[in-house]
Amino acid sequence: MKHSEVIAVIGGQWGDEGKGKIVDYLATTADVVIRSQGGDNAGHTVINDHGKFGLHLVPAGIFNPRTLNIIGAGVALNPKTLMKEIAELTQRGVSFDNLVISPKSHLAFEYHRFIDSHQEAARGAKRIDTTKRGIGPTYMDKAERIGLHARMLLYPDRLLAELDDILASKRAKLGVDNEVLHADYYAEFVHEAAATLRPFIRDTEVLVEEHLHKGSRFVLEGAHGTLLDLDHGTYPMVTASNSTAGGLLVGAGMPPLALTKVIGIFKAYQTRVGAGGMPTELHDDLATTIRERGQEFGTTTGRPRRIGYFDGVAARYAHRLNGFTDIALTKVDTLADLGELKIATGYEDAAGAASQFQTEADLLANCHARYQTFPGWTTADLAGVTSYDALPESLKAYCAAITATMPGARLSFVGVGRSREQLIRL
Repeated sequence: MKHSEVIAVIGGQWGDEGKGKIVDYLATTADVVIRSQGGDNAGHTVINDHGKFGLHLVPAGIFNPRTLNIIGAGVALNPKTLMKEIAELTQRGVSFDNLVISPKSHLAFEYHRFIDSHQEAARGAKRIDTTKRGIGPTYMDKAERIGLHARMLLYPDRLLAELDDILASKRAKLGVDNEVLHADYYAEFVHEAAATLRPFIRDTEVLVEEHLHKGSRFVLEGAHGTLLDLDHGTYPMVTASNSTAGGLLVGAGMPPLALTKVIGIFKAYQTRVGAGGMPTELHDDLATTIRERGQEFGTTTGRPRRIGYFDGVAARYAHRLNGFTDIALTKVDTLADLGELKIATGYEDAAGAASQFQTEADLLANCHARYQTFPGWTTADLAGVTSYDALPESLKAYCAAITATMPGARLSFVGVGRSREQLIRL
């Protein structure tokens, strides 16, 4: 067996770090890109020679016709979203000859979205602020062993019969009735989805094994971020899947020892969508400026993101879980012309100094950041820069301080703009 390169691309924060940009760049030389987990509650913005794209389920390697793109078993797959995405990208000249869907991925339907909204409303003040895309309920069905695999699209009539039983149980359990809780609602759509997606459904583990034996280059595309991981994130304000390196390997159907590199993606500042503690959060004009400059609004929902200084304590925690070999720092251009900047190096809580990141919601909400201050840089400093050495010393010191929070990892990418060409590789 030839030596393969397997690169996991992991969000190091609360998602929205710019993973799509890094995957798009790496896909120019990748043989296989695998979207491993999450659903259409995640979104990647990609800007390349083809234009600007907001991807939700399609792997970001789709723009390279040489690259095999796999939607893995760990994905919560909404057929409606995927079909819409395929149609829109096809209209813009993108080919889907290189897309494969794992038959083991779990299908998300409109009733999952209905249940998501119903549950969120019932939580009241304890709501999680989900995207209401039905991803949590899809994974709940998976854990309850009543989920529907993508392979069922090969047998649409059987799928509808199983759906009838599932939805009868849902109506009884919820004590509510709605048209989306009846199988008849899906009859036409299921047959349409079956006809459209059937050609893409293939056993992906065989393909992965073949490429491992050939010595291929893989990119595992993570959704969300480490701090939203179901087991290791800021529970209960988390996503419904494992968004750390281990979760990507499981969702891809790949042996752990195949992994050769783990790239942690971080914005040069901190953002978060939804409720939950955020020790470095800003509530002033600086937050507004960063949000507007960085277009910090959700790719999927359009919700404004909360803004804060870079959190080195959280970064160290993410590194502990993932073992980053490399760091990609994005959106340093967003911080230009803002004067002095800060990086959180520790927390203060009710008991005094706290050096560790807190995942329990109540504990994190009571943490306040301690900072190290750094001189800023200007837009003029970044104009036309294509090498790390040419960056201003103040920015290089800022990058070095962030990297130092993750011992053993090296800074490999710095994003100085939105396009693929504005990504400096060290």
